[in-house]
Order: sequence, then structure tokens, then C-alpha cells
Amino acid sequence: MAAGERAEEPLAELSHYVVARPIYSEAGFQEENERRPPLPPTLRERAQAACRCSRKRAFQITKSFLPILEWLPNYRVKEWLISDIISGVSTGLVATLQGLAYALLVAVPVGYGLYSAFFPILTYFFLGTSRHISVGPFPVVSLMVGSVVLSMAPDDNFLIDGSNATGTNGTGTLIDTGSRDAQRVLIASTLTFLVGILQVIFGVLQIGFIVRYLADPLVGGFTTAAAFQVLVSQLKIVLNVSTKNYNGVLSIIYTLIETFEKIGTTNIADLIAGLLTIFVCMVVKEINDRFKHKIPIPIPIEVIVTIVATGISYAADLEKKYNAGIVKSIPRGFLPPEPPDVSLFSQMIAASFSIAIVAYAIAVSVGKVYATKYDYAIDGNQEFIAFGFSNIFSGAFSCFVATTALSRTAVQESTGGKTQVAGIISAGIVLISIVALGKLLEPLQKSVLAAVVIANLKGMFMQVFDVPRLWRQNKVDAMIWVFTCVASIILGLDLGLLAGLLFGLLTVVLRVQFPSWGGFGNIPGTDIYKKVKDYKNVIEPEGVKILKFSSPIFYANIDGLKSSLKSTVGFDAVKVYNKRLKALRKIQKLIKKGKLKATKNGIISEPGINNEAFETDEDPEDNEDLQVPTKEVEIQVDWNSELPVKVNIPKVPIHSLILDFGAVTFLDIVAVRSIKTIIREFERIDVRVYFASYQDNLISQLERSAFFDDIVRKDIFFLTVHDAVLYIRNQMTYSDNQDPIFEKISLMQESKEPIEFTETSRPDDELDVQEEVRTLELIVSIAYRTLLALFLCL
Repeated sequence: MAAGERAEEPLAELSHYVVARPIYSEAGFQEENERRPPLPPTLRERAQAACRCSRKRAFQITKSFLPILEWLPNYRVKEWLISDIISGVSTGLVATLQGLAYALLVAVPVGYGLYSAFFPILTYFFLGTSRHISVGPFPVVSLMVGSVVLSMAPDDNFLIDGSNATGTNGTGTLIDTGSRDAQRVLIASTLTFLVGILQVIFGVLQIGFIVRYLADPLVGGFTTAAAFQVLVSQLKIVLNVSTKNYNGVLSIIYTLIETFEKIGTTNIADLIAGLLTIFVCMVVKEINDRFKHKIPIPIPIEVIVTIVATGISYAADLEKKYNAGIVKSIPRGFLPPEPPDVSLFSQMIAASFSIAIVAYAIAVSVGKVYATKYDYAIDGNQEFIAFGFSNIFSGAFSCFVATTALSRTAVQESTGGKTQVAGIISAGIVLISIVALGKLLEPLQKSVLAAVVIANLKGMFMQVFDVPRLWRQNKVDAMIWVFTCVASIILGLDLGLLAGLLFGLLTVVLRVQFPSWGGFGNIPGTDIYKKVKDYKNVIEPEGVKILKFSSPIFYANIDGLKSSLKSTVGFDAVKVYNKRLKALRKIQKLIKKGKLKATKNGIISEPGINNEAFETDEDPEDNEDLQVPTKEVEIQVDWNSELPVKVNIPKVPIHSLILDFGAVTFLDIVAVRSIKTIIREFERIDVRVYFASYQDNLISQLERSAFFDDIVRKDIFFLTVHDAVLYIRNQMTYSDNQDPIFEKISLMQESKEPIEFTETSRPDDELDVQEEVRTLELIVSIAYRTLLALFLCL
């Protein structure tokens, strides 16, 4: 028991702490603690550092551009080679089938999908920083490329005579499919080349950070919408229903409508093959997921289904007997490289920008997942360069845009892949298919390939279940997800992505423009300050209001700061000041009439005079100048007591205001000027303004903005809110007994400084009172001189 008590004693001691230190204002803290002056390098030093090159630095630069020099010399052949070979073979088989399938999304012959699954890996092997992603086609990016291809090369551009026809578009119109496919391949490869150029430029300019603006809710909504677009585009292939190639706003709706209008022409053989493929693939994938710890290598169901479907189609001769749509022709070997059609760049530059960003974002987000898991780093800018050169290189060989596919990457990692050696081996498997096995896949039904694509969309569609969770956690993020998804479905993927990005930025702007704020109070016996409305035992210091504004302050939200100030203190400082001036003007008039006496101890009524001094606020002005010498008499007015004039003056129950700037990260010039105006507005009604918990960079900004002067000094800035409260308490304790809310009327009358108003419109009865006083004095003077002249004339 004693040992237990002794064990608890240190914990009891550590549960409290007592700190004894001075009350620190900014000026006082700087006197005791010398700040280390920043020493920015000179232009010459920067130039020398940039131009200096040693052998070590040259090697580091080379390794950063060619990451293979970093990991290949450390490759563990005995430990990793077998795993990479197994992984490469498995990934290569999946990549072959997905390349064929995703070519349908791009609207090019399926054989070009094999090229797109082969060439990008060759360059990424040398330039990429991720060791686990499988580079190649991805359905979302492929669909975005396909939308550009269909918009620039629709079937209507290739209508020909019946004598030269090579196909139909399902409406009886004859189409030159050979010329159409050649033009579409040219457009897809040119777009890939342009995307690669943009990605290289982004990498060289070090703007890999741009992907940070694609928030997870935005990417989730976008990819879900893209999955829906992919589903609709592949549905007509599964049904073997020919429709027009719609593009642009509401294109997906038009495609659905026409597909269901022609659903009566569905090819039963293709439909059965597609449905069976979807069912089998999804069941086996579920088995792979549930028993991935027991199954050493995932079952390559796509490969198995493709082999079985090809055999059935060839044996049953489905094309001739049931008019099934098959692949028909896969080019054998490679096509010679061709330059892009530069004249098309102007028509696809906008789409290529969004495709470049989306492709990069998908690859980096997937790569970072595995980099975190295996404890290595991904260089975002180098990834831009790697994918850029991959797309430039593959664009010359009639490929379409490459990124990474989640399912292929999962296969490569789960089958034991350790490095990109597995990727280069998977490219070898695709190479074998291009050179030798392409002919064997020609009887394969297109509906089976479309079904493989649809089966791989399950993970994207499951993202819909993230929305309820997002709504519970953060409603704004849930709104971004839903808005981006709906916009991408209705407007198309490119415009939908732009709309979602703008909507996401708008929510950020609105959250900064309308931040959280509140009045704070002290938890008794501590230096902790919390919102008054959130805690029952929080007490506001007497005569002090504390406002915390949780946002950077700039031109867009300065009105919000002013509004929160009014709500916290309970009055408008400008209106209080104007009302006081109006009361002073009336008191001055009554003093001149002799109804009141002005003394240094205050305002008193003459003996025997009735309560005539209590005039209403609506009494007409008396222009008669009684020449009572009262301007030099100092008069003190207690504004919180009953006044001898009936002017409705708001009470000011505080003497100090503390602005907690702990969450303010920067101020612009508009905010600096407005804050200085706020200080003056409160000073005029004898409310001192203090600042607390500010960051050091704010002081530097205020100094550069000429914020400090003889009136606004650094001694109103305190390190913590508690420092400011204790300082105010000491000031009130040791100050003299004179009430700080008394004013000297002589100083108010002689003040020539114009009144600064907040940027709010005022009614006519609250115009600048000083101007009214000067106008009234001028009228009285003119009337007096006119009467004097008339008297002399008479």
C-alpha cells in the first residue's frame, strides 16, 4: 500500500504546475529577450549557391532525375527477384486484358490498348519514384481521352457511299471505319503527347503541389461519377446496341435514353456472356479480398474468364451463328513511331490540362499509399516528369494516356512485387501478347471485355457509402463530394472536375470569410479562457470583453470582424460617439442659456431653476448666441448616469477590449487600416483595446504597414490573454479614483480631427455631428452680424 502511495505521489505532483513570471507585453518581452535578426542571403550568395556544382551535388541531381540509380544498386537479388518475377507475370496478364478493355473507352481499336499497357512502363522504370504502382491505362483517364476523341472524330465525319462502306453506326448509315479509326488513333496519340508535355512542364516548374487542391472528397465524387460514365459507355457494348456518340453536357443522359430505346435489338449471346463475366469476376474478386491472407496469389479471374470466353466463342462460332460482336483484328507486332499532329493542339489544350492533372493525381495518391506502407518517399515533381516523358514517348507509338490502375497496382503489390522490376517483367508479358498471342484473342467477344471493365468498377461505386460518414463528420466535405459527382455526371468529366474544384475553393473562401468567433471568459483559478456560451463556469472579467476571431483577417472578412465586435461588446462604438457628441452639443446650448452650470466637478443646475434643462432630443435648435464663455471650462460627464438632456445614448459597460489573435495567421493592408480605425473608435469612448496571443509574423506585418505610432504602441500587445487581463486588473487597481468614462467638453469642442466611421450606411439623423456643430456656429455668427448691421443702420 505504501509503495502504491509512493508511486502515485509523482503523478499527483505532475498534475499541477505553478509558473511565476512577469506580465509580458510585446515591448516588455522584447526588452528582456533579444530577437535574433533574420539574415536573408544576398543575391550574390543565392547565385553562388545555385551555380556551385561539386561532384557530390552533380551525382545527387542525376539521381533525383534518374531514381533508378538510387534503388537499383541496392537491389536484393536473392530476396526480391523471385517475388518480382511472380508479381510481374501476374500483373502482366491482368494488364494485357485491361489494356484491351480500356481501349473500348478511348474508342480506338482494342489492339492499341496493348501498346498503352507496354510503352509507358519502359520510361517510368528509369524515371519513376514509386516502386509499386503498375503504370498503364486507367478507366477514368481513358474515358476522358475517349470523350475528346469522340468530340473531334464523330461518326458523322466519316459517312460515305454504300459502295465504299466498311461498317454502320446502327442507324443504317454507312461509315468508313478504317479512316475513322485511323483518325481517332491519331487524335488519342496527339492528346497523349500534349498531356506529356504539360506534365513535364509542371514538373520542371516544381508545381506538384497543385494536386493538393484535389481534396479527397472531390476526388471521391469525381471518380464515382467517372465510374458511372464508364458503366453507361460499356452498357451498350454489353448489350451490343449501337448508339450515337454523344459528347458534352447531358451526354450520359442522351446515351442512356437511346440505349433503352433500342434495347429491343439486344444481342442475347453478348448479353449472356457479359452478365456471366460480371458475375464470375465480382464473386472471385470478393473471394480474393476476403481470403487474401490465405491465398498467396490472387486468382487472375480476368485472364481465366478471357481464355474461357475466347475458346467458347471460337468453338461455337458466335459471330456467324449469333451475330456476336468480337474483337476481329488485333495488329501483330509494333507500328512505326509517328509524330503528333501539332495542328490539333489548339483544339485539345483545355482537355489535356485536366487530363494531365487527374492522371497525375491518381498515380501520386495511389503511390503514396504504398510508399507510406513500405517506408519510402514519393517525389511529386519527379512523378510529373516521369509520367510526362512516359506519355511523350508512348504518344509517338499510337498509345493513349497512361497513369496507374488501382486493381493492377493491388495485384502487383499483393503478389509480392518489391520494385519496378516487377513492372518491367509485366511489360514483357504484354510484349509477348503483342508479338505472338494477339491472333488468339481475335474471337473474343467485346461484351466480355466491357464486362471486365464494369467488374473493376466495384471499388469506385463503393465510395457512395462514404457520403453518410462524411455528412456526420463534416457536412461541407459531403457537399463537395455530392456536388462534384452530380456536376461530373451532368456536365461531363472535364467541366465537372472544374466545377467541383471551384466549388471546393468557394467553400474554403466562405469558411475563411465567415469564420467562427465568440466571446471568451476565464475559468476561475486558471489561465485558461473558453467560450462563454460553451461552459457554465466561465466568468468574464469585470469590465472586459474578450473576442477570439479564428481566421486570417483580410479585405473579404473585415466586415465580419466588425460585426463580431459589435455582437460581443453589445454596442456600436461609432454610434455611441456620435450620440455623445449630440448630447454635448445640447449641454453646451443649455449652459449658454444659463440653465446649467459647468464646473470642474461636473454639470449642476442653477438653484431655483426647474427641470427645464431636460429637453427632448427633438427640440428645435436655438440659434441665439448668448456669448457665455464656456469653451475653456472643463466639464466632466458621467455617461453611464442620467443626463440633463434626453438623448438616447447606449451604455458602455466595459473599459477594456481584448482581441485574441491566436488563430490569425496574416493581415492584409485593408485589415491593418481597419484595425487601427477600430482602436481609435473605441479609444474615443474610453475603451482601451488590447491584443493577445498573436503570432510573431503579425508584428512584422504591422511594422511594415506603419501601424504603430504615438497612440498605438506595442505595449497594448500581450503574449497571452491572461497577461492582458492581469495588466488591465493592475491598471484598474492602482489608477486614481477618477472615472475613466468622464470626458472634458472643452477637448471635445476644440477637436478638429474628423470622425472615422465604419463602412456601414447611416440614417440621416446620425450624420456627422461635428459638421452640424460647425454649421450651427456659422449660422449663429451670420445671424448675429446681420442683426448688428441692421441695428447700426437704424
